[in-house]
Amino acid sequence: MEAAGGSREGSPKEEEEEEEKKEKEETEPTPTPTPRIPVSAAMGDAAQQEGLLQAAAYVYDAQYNRNIPFETSPKAIRLYYLYNHWSMQAATYFFIFVDLALALFEEPAVYLLPFLVTSLVEVLCLLVFFGRLVHFAQVTPRNVFWKDTKNICIMISILVTLIDLIVYGALRISAIRGIRWSRPLRPVFLINFAESRQIRRAFRSIRNTLPEITYVFLLFMFSVLMFSLMALKLFGDRNLKTVEGSPYFTNYLEIVFNMYVLVTTANSPDVMMPAYDFSWWYCLFFIVYVIINTYIFMSVFLAVVYNNYRKHLKNEIRKLAYMKRRKMIEAFNLLKVKEGAEFVVKEDQWKRLVKLVAPDISTSHRELLLRISDEEQKGCVDKKSFIRLADLLNIQVITIKLHSHPLDIWFPHVYNSTPSLFIRSMVRHKGFVWMYDIIILINAVFIALDEKNPYISYAEWVFLCLYIVEILLKLYTYEPRTFFARNQFWNWFDTSIIIAALIATVLNTTLRSVTIYNSQQVLDIVFILRVLRLIRIIDSIQRFRVIMNTLINIMPTMLTFGGLVLVVYYIFSIVGMEIFQGKVKFFAGNTTTQHALYCGNPALKDSTFARAKYCKNNFNNIASSFIVLMELTVVNQWHVIASGFALVTHQAAKLYFIIFHIVIVIMIVNIFIAFILEAFFVEYSLEKSEVETAIEKKIQELGVGIQEDELLDGKLLDNMETSENDLGGEEGTATKKKLKGLMFKIASKRYRTVDALLQRMFEAEIPPEEEGPSLDQILNLSPDDAYPKAPVFDNAA
Repeated sequence: MEAAGGSREGSPKEEEEEEEKKEKEETEPTPTPTPRIPVSAAMGDAAQQEGLLQAAAYVYDAQYNRNIPFETSPKAIRLYYLYNHWSMQAATYFFIFVDLALALFEEPAVYLLPFLVTSLVEVLCLLVFFGRLVHFAQVTPRNVFWKDTKNICIMISILVTLIDLIVYGALRISAIRGIRWSRPLRPVFLINFAESRQIRRAFRSIRNTLPEITYVFLLFMFSVLMFSLMALKLFGDRNLKTVEGSPYFTNYLEIVFNMYVLVTTANSPDVMMPAYDFSWWYCLFFIVYVIINTYIFMSVFLAVVYNNYRKHLKNEIRKLAYMKRRKMIEAFNLLKVKEGAEFVVKEDQWKRLVKLVAPDISTSHRELLLRISDEEQKGCVDKKSFIRLADLLNIQVITIKLHSHPLDIWFPHVYNSTPSLFIRSMVRHKGFVWMYDIIILINAVFIALDEKNPYISYAEWVFLCLYIVEILLKLYTYEPRTFFARNQFWNWFDTSIIIAALIATVLNTTLRSVTIYNSQQVLDIVFILRVLRLIRIIDSIQRFRVIMNTLINIMPTMLTFGGLVLVVYYIFSIVGMEIFQGKVKFFAGNTTTQHALYCGNPALKDSTFARAKYCKNNFNNIASSFIVLMELTVVNQWHVIASGFALVTHQAAKLYFIIFHIVIVIMIVNIFIAFILEAFFVEYSLEKSEVETAIEKKIQELGVGIQEDELLDGKLLDNMETSENDLGGEEGTATKKKLKGLMFKIASKRYRTVDALLQRMFEAEIPPEEEGPSLDQILNLSPDDAYPKAPVFDNAA
């Protein structure tokens, strides 16, 4: 929206008044009357503040890739800020966790609590979820709210859970055993609240992949059924026996199950041995089967999942790129004024906006961003520079101020003497690092040797002393605040490990010398701390360091799939407990009861499940259920577990385990692999983005750049700025004064999420002058849609 009075020429008197206002703003920043609304000054200030709040909301959403539509009234915007506040989001996740954790205390329970207690806690959680939903309804347009499937799912889940609680409570009062059939719906709250958009995206990846993977799966099952029929005809009439003495390949459904298990290689070569013993020619049947179904079809599954995942991820990221650009344009339109032939955002408005969106960054950091956005120092920011503000705010910049080592201040003659300079140069030399790498490797050999040998025990004290000397020498060479800066992870790690090992070793030696006391727990801690020292070698080898940093950077986005697996595990655990609880029981090792030999169920007598002592693998509580599902995910011996539970219930129970294998191993694990591949390739090989390069370029132009090696060499001291310790000047001082005496560097070469990395790639395809679809069109965007002058979306299957 164009400013109403942006290009109006004022009288000399008005210009003089305007100059006085500007001088006042330099020392006392107050909201200036917006030229967009031709009303009174007081009403103008209010309108300007409302526009600023709305623009800040748009920029904040663009910064964190949120696409929540919200009302633009002042009340709705303030409610929207409250909705997105970290405390509100943390409270939502806390009650979601409490709701999911109720399964620990409900029958069958790990720690049983009365039904009244668990039901009251669940009702409290439902009230919180309903309140969160009502809050969301207050900030979202009504027509959008009621069309959103997420909101409908939450409301239905709340209603169904309340009905289930009432019915189940009534049945308990009547002494009738009921089933809490609403408990599998609890993960719905984790998935469908706005904060969990990453988990929803993972579920959308599964949904979008299903059509393609279904055809491959049907062809795969056809192959399994055909080979099973051939196995029946080849081996069914030869009176062969399995190792347990049962008929070999005489029941078609049992053959299908065994052949499906063979695809996972869990029963190989056991399933082949009776036929192989009869004639070595029959091994060719199983070899051909494994090649076709295990190696070819499983690879095709991964290829289909990976291809569809990339295609739909690209569409979603492009949608996010459009949304971010659209929101930044909306923010620009709210604040723009006309300067000459183009629209711009005034410097004071830009500063207020940044202060609202990122209140924690320092004044000097804000001035640096302004110098990047307003390269020609016109006192305003143009549209192109304004649009990339969200990306600028996502790049972490460290502000550094020149300091001296405390010893250089207290004892300058001693610290700068020839022996001191020699020691410091020696510590800075790469040979010092190599020497300690060799010491670590020698220490690894000693750790593997017999601890009871006294010479080995004394050697550990020698190594510990060497590590302490290393830390002291580094603290002598590098200024302590530099050495223990927040971004110096390995220095913190080394020092923590050495101090903890020293305390644990001294404590253990003291206790053993004073008394007969020998704490195995303390010894275990000492051993673990010694082994952890070896991790330090990773930081010394550049290739190791690059790979580890890449894995650390993609770790937050990997948690998305942790949430996805949690949801699937939880649903299968609840269903498994309802089907299998109490069917298998575990007895302690010292029990003498006869039931312990077959897990408390005669149906398991002489079974492989009982002989393998799998009795603790049961569904008698949710903790045990999660462990069983983890074992099924690993695949090895999963057919033994499935057969055991089929014996105590019905053969149809094997379908539960087959479905779990299809959902987790074939679908989710393959999607997870596709995600890791894509994330790792992008994170490992992506060059620095245009925005990050602009920051580094401007830092160098201003002559306030600092390289990492210079920082580690102790030439500068790292003084991280906070809102309480602001190294810049006052708001109205000149930029040069703000940046005087300061140095800057990029804290991280990578974006916070893989989404942001991919988004930078796809944003390059959008022309700078292209505004893209409107917000409403973007919200309803599908992969089949294409817009003129916009990148063409891939057609989704």
